[in-house]
Amino acid sequence: MVDLTALLTDLTAESEQLDALVAPLPPEAWDRPTPAPGWTTAHQIAHLAWTDHVAHLAATDTDAFYASVTSAPDPSRLVDDGAESFLAPPTALLARWRDGRAALVSALAAVPAGEKLPWYGTRMSPASMATARIMETWAHGEDVADALGVRRTPTSRLRHVAHLGFRTLGHGFAAHGRAVPTAPVRVELAGPDGETWAFGPADAADRVTGPALDFCLLVTQRRHRADLALVATGPVADEWLDVAQAFAGPPGGKREAAGGGVPA
Repeated sequence: MVDLTALLTDLTAESEQLDALVAPLPPEAWDRPTPAPGWTTAHQIAHLAWTDHVAHLAATDTDAFYASVTSAPDPSRLVDDGAESFLAPPTALLARWRDGRAALVSALAAVPAGEKLPWYGTRMSPASMATARIMETWAHGEDVADALGVRRTPTSRLRHVAHLGFRTLGHGFAAHGRAVPTAPVRVELAGPDGETWAFGPADAADRVTGPALDFCLLVTQRRHRADLALVATGPVADEWLDVAQAFAGPPGGKREAAGGGVPA
C-alpha cells in the first residue's frame, strides 16, 4: 500500500531543496533564461506555483477546478498562461509558491481514502498527485539548476520519478501516436543511495539499465538519450527511450543531443 504521508514528506523536501536554491538569488537571476524556450527562472517557479494551485482546486473544489479549465481562453496555452498569471517580483512569488505548496500538502492529506481527484484528461489518487508533483518539482528544478550552472546532488526521492517514468511507458507511446506495446519491459537502475531500483518482470526480454538519474532525466525530457548512460535491450525498450515521458499531455519539446543530434 502506498504511504501517502511519506510521499507528502518527500514532496515537501523536494520543494524545500529547490527553494533553497532560488531564495538567495539576486533579482537579475530570476530573469535568467532556462532551457525551456521563453521561460526564465521566475517562469519555472511561477509554473510550479500555478500547478500547485490548480492541484489544490482539484483536491478541494471540483467545480472551481473544472471552471479553470473551461474558462481558459486558449487551451493550448493553458500551461504557459498559467505560469504568466502567477509571475510576480521574487519575494512575492516565493511567498505565493510556499503558501500554495503547503496548502496542497494539507489538502491531499485530507482527501478521503479511495477518492480520485479530477485532472487534465484523467482522474488521480492523492498518492498519484503527490508523485506527479514530486516529478514536476524535480524536473523544473533541473531547468533552474541548468540555467544557474549548478549540479544538484541526486537523492533517493528520484525513486518516485523513476517509478512514474516506468508506469507511463504506454502513455509515452500513445502520446507520440504509436501503438502501445504489449511486451513487458524490465527496468534496473542504479540509485544514488547505492541500491538497485527494479521495475517490471525479471524475465522480460526487453530491458533498460543504467543510472537512476539518467533515467529520470530521460523520462522528464531534460536530456537527450544520446547524452545518457542508459542501455536498451530489445526493440520495445529501444523505441521507448525515444518516446518516454512521465508527464501528461502531448509530447514535449525534447532536448537536442549535446553533440548536435536531433531527437527522434
